[in-house]
Formats: sequence, C-alpha cells, structure tokens
Amino acid sequence: MTSLTATETATLERAADAPMLAQVERWAAVNSGTGNLAGLKNIAGQLADAFAVLPGDVRLVAADPVENVDAAGHVNTIQRGDHLHVRVRPDAPVQLLLTGHMDTVFAADHPFQNLKWLEPGVLNGPGTADMKAGISVILAALGALEASPFAERVGYDLMINSDEETGSHASARLIAELAVGKTAALTYEPALPDGTLAGARPGSGNFSVIIHGRSAHAGRNPEEGRNALVAAADLAMRLNALKSMELKVNPARIDGGGPNNVVPDQAILRVNLRPTTPEAMVAAEVALRDTIANIQRDHDVHCHLHGGFNRPPKPLDPAGTRLFELVRDCGAALGLLPIRWNATGGVCDGNNIAACGIPVVDTMGPRGGAIHSADEFLIVDSLAERAQLSALTMIRLAERGTV
Repeated sequence: MTSLTATETATLERAADAPMLAQVERWAAVNSGTGNLAGLKNIAGQLADAFAVLPGDVRLVAADPVENVDAAGHVNTIQRGDHLHVRVRPDAPVQLLLTGHMDTVFAADHPFQNLKWLEPGVLNGPGTADMKAGISVILAALGALEASPFAERVGYDLMINSDEETGSHASARLIAELAVGKTAALTYEPALPDGTLAGARPGSGNFSVIIHGRSAHAGRNPEEGRNALVAAADLAMRLNALKSMELKVNPARIDGGGPNNVVPDQAILRVNLRPTTPEAMVAAEVALRDTIANIQRDHDVHCHLHGGFNRPPKPLDPAGTRLFELVRDCGAALGLLPIRWNATGGVCDGNNIAACGIPVVDTMGPRGGAIHSADEFLIVDSLAERAQLSALTMIRLAERGTV
C-alpha cells in the first residue's frame, strides 16, 4: 500500500508538529560522553521527564558492571550511567522494540561542546545526529501513534542506553531481555545524508592481550629476558595477516615498555576483529587463540586474553529484508526519495537485536553525517520526515500484525 488513508495522514501530521528541534538543541547542549556520569545523569533525567507523556511505565535501570584492562594490565570495573526503559501495553498483539542511546563519543573535556548553524537547516553540534535527534524522532513518532486509533494494537519497549558508543557492554543483557517476543525492532542511528539506511553489518570484538615476559638488563644479560614488547609486536603482525574478505583486523595499540636498558616484561596489545558472518566470527576467535598460543611458544611468554565479541554479525535474513521493504514502501507513500540500504562496516545495537532473531532496521534516525567528529551535522528538515516514516511504519506493522 503506497497511498495514505485519511487516518494515517492525520497521525503523520501530528508527528511532524512535535517540537523536535527544540529538544535536540536542549539535549545536545548537555555533554553526555559515555564516561561523563554527571552529564548522563542529567540527560537521563531530562529524557525520563520527556517520555513520561507516554501511557506506560518509565524507569531508570542501573547499568551492568563493565570490565576494562588499563595500561598497567590491571582489570578494573567501570561504572556506566543508568539506562532509560519505557514499557507500554505489553499485552497488545503487536510488540515492538525501539532503541536509542543517550551517550556520545565526546568526553566532558572535549573541545567540541557547542551548537552552531553551518547553513540554514544544517545544525552542527555534539550528538546532534548521533543521536539526540534520533531520540526526539522516537518521541514524536510514539506521541503521534498514541493519539491514533492504531495505538491499542501496538505495545512496545523503548530502551535508551548510556553506553552504546563503547559497545553496550553495560546494556547488552537488558537489550536481550527486551528483545524477547518482539515482532520487529527499530533503532535510531542516523541515516546517511541522502537517506540511505545501513543494511548488513559485520560483528565486532575488542580484545586485550596481556603479555607477561621476563625482565633483564639490556646489555649485561638480555638473553635471560623475555621481551614482552617484541612478542606483542609479533602478535600484532600475525593477527594482521588474518585479514580476509570475511574478517577485518585492526591491531590498534600496544601499551608497555620502559627504560631503554631494561628488557620489558609486560605489554598489552589491543585489537579489534570484525567478522562478516557468524561462521567467520567463530573462526576468528579460534584463529586468535591459536595465534596467541603460538606466540607463547615462540617467545616463551605467558598471555592472558581479555574481551570478546560484543557485537555479533548482522547479515540480512528474509525477515530483516521484509522489514526494510516495509520501511521503503512507507517512504514511497510519504513521497520521500527512494529509500535504499547498503551494507556497512559499522556496528550498533542493531547487531545485538538481530542476534536475538528479531528483524531490525537500525538507521531510522534523521539524516546527518560526519558523526564522531567535530564536523557532525544534522539536516533539520529530516526530523519531521523521519518521525513520519517511523509513525507510518509502526501503523502498518499494527495493521499487518507481522513483518
């Protein structure tokens, strides 16, 4: 169905009339970098107040503890901010999961803190596109849905987490719990400037390999030492050689070393692996462990592996494709440029949702670009456009009862 009914039109007009730009400007003015607990507490409170207009239960959920390996090789526990959860009509016949994130990549001391207009209709600022604007689109679309006759057929769980930008380690369990039994999911990462959506995504795993060698004097008895820094460098090269069409490998950092006259006895290699399929993910972890074992043997060192695949690969299955096609058809009914989707190398909470067997479109946010940089921008006209697209997608899921 590519034409709009009178009832749909009335609902979509309400979505477009929501005060989204004002919300984006207010929320983006609050620094909510993943590590800024005070800023996250501020924005979580603002969002809880904003979403309290919905007819459901609004709560803040404590984050799960997260482990991190520091530069000295110590495993520490990191505290993350609370997550926002809203539940509405859990007994309705169609159940949706909507997700977004309140955190940004910009720390409290990052120089990029202010908003400015790059040109009429293009707003530059931290988190404008990624994804304070996406959150405003969710609220506008749900507000319109609630005022429509379609509302009683749709229930939903909304989750806005505080740690998406660092891999959702503190919210992965909550995401998995909320995904159970859902008909479909929509996530509000920004679309590309031309409206293109992200389709298939690779998985992603971040690993730290702590290498323990043996110190010795660099001139008097170096042969008695076991150089952990050299072993780490060798490990980085061997892992880099595992790259293929199915696996991207990025050795990102080596911590370790010390005075020039001491054989270093500890080093830490940080590496990111991105497999394209679940099978490639299994093979990558086997290859990683085998390579580490070979390093231990060849360099006479001991290695400790920390980390894992926190983002499973997200290939497009038939249900996922049907959901994309529904969004495309809704875009056509709204008169938008043809909506396309392409595979991307990035990852997000859509990976975690798809791994639960739930079809998901994870770039339902407004159009924007240059995210994760001081050039980040939001195309303001796309706020209304994307709010209407979301509202219509939810309406038609309610009408169909399935993807």
